[in-house]
Amino acid sequence: MPELDTGSTAWMLMATALVLFMTPGLAFFYGGMVRSKNVLGMLMQNFSAMGLMGVLWVLVAFSIAFGGDGSLFGNLDHIGFKDVGPEGDGIPFILFAAFQMTFAIITPALITGATADRFKYSAYMWFIGLWLVLVYAPVAHWVWAAGGWIFEYGALDFAGGAVVHINAGAAALAAVIVLGARRGYGKEPMPPHSLPFTVLGTGILWFGWTGFNAGSALAADGLAAQALMNTFVAASAALLGWVVVERLKDGHPTTLGAASGAVAGLVAITPCAGFVGTMPAMIIGFVAGGVCFLAIAIKRAAKLDDSLDVIAVHLVGGLIGSILLGLFADPAVNGAVSDPGLFIAGGGAALLVKQVVASGAVLVFSFVASFILMKAIDLVIGVRVTPEQEMEGLDSSLHAEAAYSMGDIAAGLGSVAHAQTATAHQPASTS
Repeated sequence: MPELDTGSTAWMLMATALVLFMTPGLAFFYGGMVRSKNVLGMLMQNFSAMGLMGVLWVLVAFSIAFGGDGSLFGNLDHIGFKDVGPEGDGIPFILFAAFQMTFAIITPALITGATADRFKYSAYMWFIGLWLVLVYAPVAHWVWAAGGWIFEYGALDFAGGAVVHINAGAAALAAVIVLGARRGYGKEPMPPHSLPFTVLGTGILWFGWTGFNAGSALAADGLAAQALMNTFVAASAALLGWVVVERLKDGHPTTLGAASGAVAGLVAITPCAGFVGTMPAMIIGFVAGGVCFLAIAIKRAAKLDDSLDVIAVHLVGGLIGSILLGLFADPAVNGAVSDPGLFIAGGGAALLVKQVVASGAVLVFSFVASFILMKAIDLVIGVRVTPEQEMEGLDSSLHAEAAYSMGDIAAGLGSVAHAQTATAHQPASTS
């Protein structure tokens, strides 16, 4: 019988908790960027993914992703977590399933940033539920399951460049095309209502991403340590890359840019974290920060209302990381690298070609399948809120709640003004 490694098991328990914590972090990251009338709608969509995806993962999606050895789909051997128990080789099988569940939760939640302010809640829930089973789980099987065609082809994805970020980014592109732009997009300002929320969310994401990437080693070992370091320095370099290019192009670095740059680096290093050395990780991060910033201009030119730049950060960032892995993958870091990257001694273009093919396949499949899903749901129940609901805001019109009590805020401001006036009229001290 295989034996469990208690150290690795303890680390993977922690890594699973870290990745789960990323979804509330994402909610804050996105929630700060929307207008105040839609912040609860954004938080609700992210937190709802934690509910629906967890249930569907146990019922059927895990089995499709990791059951059997088919080239395109898993089987139903593990439906309802049948035979998914505490035994395992190194770590418990059920812990592996739980770790993968946290990935399945945050991936569809990423899409919400592109569709902010106008996606009907019921349609969103139908979309992400079907998307998990019909798109995410098959792609996870292709890339990570023994027998999956991308796995057997030899393309690499350490922690989800294709499975998570290209997949979600392509789905976001399809969703934006079907939904259309927000009312007033391009004609009226739509500034973030709380950049401190966004920075807080960035910090939580950065913290949790150590579990996302280092946990993908599935052991408490040197590879996990290398993945953790790569994750940190890639985000650091990407933050700098974004604000440098932003300063050169727009004349000033911004807080939102620093936060977005860090996330772009985290995205780009995800497929590479356990396959490259520390200096290549910094290069990948810096390139991602600058290129993802420039990619925002593409959506503007195409007149696509990707509300919070999911396509520029996740789709483009995922492509950058997945393709640059073909340049920097190093067998000295991970013995699973059979084709060294083009820039590594003894390497060639073989892995680069495989990375391009795999990335393109995931992009096309996810976009087409997501577009069909969105169109089908639109025909049945509609995907967009009414113009009146959009003008009122999703918080009030869909959830009968408000994130902020404007009366309390006004009263508070009045109290401050009264105190300042009273202080101004006090006699000067004679002491």
